[in-house]
Amino acid sequence: MSTRNFEDAIDKLNSLQSNFAAIEASKASGGRMVQFAKHETIEYLGRIGYSPEDLNRLNVIHVTGTKGKGSTCAFVDSLLRSSDPERKIGLFTSPHLVSVRERIRINGIPISEEDFVRFFYEVWDRLEANDNRKYESTPAKPMYFKYLNLVAYHAFLTMKVDTAILEVGIGGEYDSTNIVPKPIVTGVTSLGLDHVATLGGTLAKIAWQKGGIYKTGVPAYTVPQPAEALEVLRERAEEKQSSFFQVVDIPSELDTVRLGIEGVHQRQNAALALHLVDTYLKAQRGAEIDKPSLELPLKPEYARGLEKARWPGRCQAVHDPIDPKSTWYLDGAHTVESLAACAEWFTTPNVGLRDGPLRVLIFNCTHGRSGAALLRAFREAAQQKLQAHHSTLTTDTLFDHVMFCTNVTYSDGTFKGEFLQKGLDQADLDQLKTQTELANAWLELCPSFSREKVHVLPSIQHAVKLAHHLRETWEKPVDVLVTGSLLLVGGLIEVANLTKVALDM
Repeated sequence: MSTRNFEDAIDKLNSLQSNFAAIEASKASGGRMVQFAKHETIEYLGRIGYSPEDLNRLNVIHVTGTKGKGSTCAFVDSLLRSSDPERKIGLFTSPHLVSVRERIRINGIPISEEDFVRFFYEVWDRLEANDNRKYESTPAKPMYFKYLNLVAYHAFLTMKVDTAILEVGIGGEYDSTNIVPKPIVTGVTSLGLDHVATLGGTLAKIAWQKGGIYKTGVPAYTVPQPAEALEVLRERAEEKQSSFFQVVDIPSELDTVRLGIEGVHQRQNAALALHLVDTYLKAQRGAEIDKPSLELPLKPEYARGLEKARWPGRCQAVHDPIDPKSTWYLDGAHTVESLAACAEWFTTPNVGLRDGPLRVLIFNCTHGRSGAALLRAFREAAQQKLQAHHSTLTTDTLFDHVMFCTNVTYSDGTFKGEFLQKGLDQADLDQLKTQTELANAWLELCPSFSREKVHVLPSIQHAVKLAHHLRETWEKPVDVLVTGSLLLVGGLIEVANLTKVALDM
C-alpha cells in the first residue's frame, strides 16, 4: 500500500510529464496536438464529477498573452484583495518557481502541502474510479499541466472561492483553462512570436489563438498590439460576440504609483489589471457593463493593490540572507521581448549600475529556444540603456563574469522533485551543448570579453558555488543577475536558500 504524502503526490504528478520525444512530436505537428486539450479537459472534468457550467460559480477572470500574463494576474489578485478583503480569491498560474503549490493560491498564499495532497488524490481517485472515456484517443489521465488545472478547479469549487483568476498555459482557444462557459471578464496581454514554435503560424495565428478566450456577452480587453495582431483580436471579439472590445491605455495616474512588481513594462500589465478588476467588481454589483468605465483618479484601494502586488522571480532584487553584501537580481525572462525588458530594468543606477559590486550574469534557456537571439536582444537593450544613462560601461564591460549552466538543480546531477523535467534532450544535457552554444554566442556578441570569465557549468549548484567563490576571492559585494529560464530562477532560489526571502514561503 503506497503512502500518500506530498512527495508521493509529486512523484505521481511527474509521471504525467511529456518526455522529450512527445514534446518534439507536438512541435512537429504545428500545434495540431494542442487542439485536443480543450475537449479532453471537458471529458476529464466530467469524470471527476463536474460540468463546465459548474465552473461559472467561480466568477472567473481569464487572462492570456505571450508575456506579462502572470504579472497581470498577480496585479489582479492584489487589486481584488485590496478592494474587498473579505473576498476569497483563487489564483491558478504556471509555471512554479520552487514549489508546485505556488500554482494554486488562495488569497495570495500557495495552498498547503496537506491541501495539495488531499485535492491531488481526490482527483486521482475519481479518474481511477471512472474510466469511462468519450474519445478513444483520450489518455487515462491528463498530462501535467491539465492535471494541475483539474486540481485547481476541484480545489476552488471545494473551498468555495468567490473569484478565480485563471492564467492560460499556452495559447487560448484550445487551452485547458478555456472551458469556462461564462467568465466575468477576459484580457489579452502583450503578444509576440515566442509561442509560434508551439502553436504554429504567424503573429496573426497567435492572436487568433489568444483571442479564443473571448466569450459571448463578456467584456474583452487587450493592450496595444502590433497592427496585424490587434486586427485579429478585434475580429475574434466580434466573432465571439463579446459585450465590447477595448484596447487599454496606460493612465497617467500610474506615474504616481510605485508598482509592487518592478520594471517599466509592468505599467502596461497594471493598466490591464485595473480595467479587468474595475469591470469585474461592477459586474459583481449587478451593473450592466457595455463599455469600459475606469474612473480616474485611481481609488485609494486600487493604488494600494498595485503597490502591494508581488510576483516572485520577475524583476526582483533579493538580498542574500547569509551574505548581506550579495544581491541576487531575479528575472525569469524567456522571450526576446522580456529579455529586452530585463536589460532595461537591470541597467539602471538604482539596480545593476550601482558603484562597487562585482557584476555576474547567470543565464540559461530551455531547449528549442534561440539562445543567440535572446542574448542579442538583451545586449541591444542594455547598450541603449547604458548610453541613455551616459554610463562609461558597455555591454562588454557590464559584467565581470558570465555563467551558462543547465537547469539541473544539484551538482550531483539530480533535480529537486518539483523541478524534474522529463522533456529534456539528454544528449544535449550530457554534452552541455546548449550552454556551449550560449557561451560562443556571448563571445561573438561581446568580442572583447575575456574567455576566462565565461563559464559553462553542468548545474545550478555549480553556478551558485562559483558566485560565492567570486565573492570570497574578490572581497567585494557581488550583484548577480539570474535570467532566462524560469526553471533556472526557481532552481537558484532553492539552491541559494532564498525561498523565505524571495517567496515568503
